[in-house]
Amino acid sequence: MTKTNAARFLDSLGIVYEIREYAVAPEEFSALVVADKIGLPAEQVFKTLLCVTSDRAHVFAVVPGDAELDFKKLAAAAGARKAEMVSLKDVQPLTGYVRGGVTVFGAKKDFPVFVDETVELFEVVSVSAGTRGVQVVLSPAEYLRAAKATVADLTKDARQEKSA
Repeated sequence: MTKTNAARFLDSLGIVYEIREYAVAPEEFSALVVADKIGLPAEQVFKTLLCVTSDRAHVFAVVPGDAELDFKKLAAAAGARKAEMVSLKDVQPLTGYVRGGVTVFGAKKDFPVFVDETVELFEVVSVSAGTRGVQVVLSPAEYLRAAKATVADLTKDARQEKSA
């Protein structure tokens, strides 16, 4: 079993978690594929996105695998005018992780973490363990505690997506 930085970080906090490893194709980045491979519904597999606000501040947005991040809602939660995804080339230098393996645990810098409010609906959620093909499954309360996260409404409503 792979001991990732994220797993070591959770160990240091005494948090109980489960590691689920799965085979991953180089071009596969979909949270829906990950959910299928680890046997959890997509809404319980959260993806970690590195964003930057209008104040040039970096923040993590953590949203369900079957949902789309609403940048306006993230900006409001972060107290900024607007927010957008960080350029792909900046992800690894800023976090220490590659695309598809980004996690807030053990990242190079402690950026503020905002998690979609749906996280609290589940008994367990899954997030990347810091490397592609490895997920950490843990309770939402433990995730929020370890991530020092702020819970907010971060996803686009189904109605919004149709009108957008």
